[in-house]
Amino acid sequence: MKLDVRLRIRDLREAAAAAQGYERLGYGTVWSSEVGHCPFMPLALAATATQRVGLGTAIAISFVRSPMVTASMAWDLQRASGGRLTLGLGTQVRAHNERRYSVPWTAPAPRVRELIRCIRAIWESFQTNAPAAFKGEHYQFTLMTPTNNPGPIDHPHIPIQLAGVNPIMCRTAGEVADGLQVHSFHSARYLREVVRPAAEEGRRRAGKTLDGFEFTSGLFVVTGQTKAEIEQADRAARDRIAYYASTPGYRRVFDTHGWGAVADELKLMVRRGEWERIAGKITDEMLAEFAVVAPPERLARAIQERCRGLLDRVALYLHVPPEDPDGRWRALLQGFGQAGAAA
Repeated sequence: MKLDVRLRIRDLREAAAAAQGYERLGYGTVWSSEVGHCPFMPLALAATATQRVGLGTAIAISFVRSPMVTASMAWDLQRASGGRLTLGLGTQVRAHNERRYSVPWTAPAPRVRELIRCIRAIWESFQTNAPAAFKGEHYQFTLMTPTNNPGPIDHPHIPIQLAGVNPIMCRTAGEVADGLQVHSFHSARYLREVVRPAAEEGRRRAGKTLDGFEFTSGLFVVTGQTKAEIEQADRAARDRIAYYASTPGYRRVFDTHGWGAVADELKLMVRRGEWERIAGKITDEMLAEFAVVAPPERLARAIQERCRGLLDRVALYLHVPPEDPDGRWRALLQGFGQAGAAA
């Protein structure tokens, strides 16, 4: 299992230095999210400022860019990074697609399946000058001129990971992607009973096994070196768990544990704007299912005990600085056998 990190910056001018810091510490991959910012631009800066650390989108929203736009950005990043990119895609929910991005909404699984196949057809054309001959229901790629073809690169295979929560999307990821980005709102039981079996079914449909298929996820974590830090982390985790449990599309996760009635109550509270109260609905039992609760010296072991055999890559769902003056993050990385430079 690898320990990764989420790139959380407010200003693009911070991206290169942050990525360099994470590389020095020894993180496996730096993931850039489409939360208030474009996920690709920070990675462009990180790609030219680092040499070893992996780079990935977690996630780029699938339908708000054309296949050509996404394929071209990924191709350029793969070239600039020397083959270190993972393209993580996610469909988002209908409201955000239609009301925030002004793009039409259709059944997401068939559409994202077609999108991924179209992106790969474009990459094949870039690499081998194969004819532009992809025609689907939603997307087509039937024109490529020499002037617009960026040409081959040294590492043409760009892994694609697809985000999923419910069985249909997990199955789709298994069928057409190289990995699954599991939503941070999950439990070990949900991974065992729902996520992994659905992905495995998708692999079987494609005539493949789970060998080489990566399961990547963020983790809610409650930890800290002081009482104040622990209390802050506890409240933040309960807030996020409650928020996601209130989302109808994620209800199945709570249903797995028999907590569907709580999810319904949380949905009503969010509709009433009772944001300050929702964390109080998350009991200690729920917190233990959906977050890793451990002191710093035991955190690496607790994560591995919870995730072994279920996830291949994890990143903590909290702010992790690229500097480590007191050595706490290097100690955590040492627990994963991947601490970087000692200086």
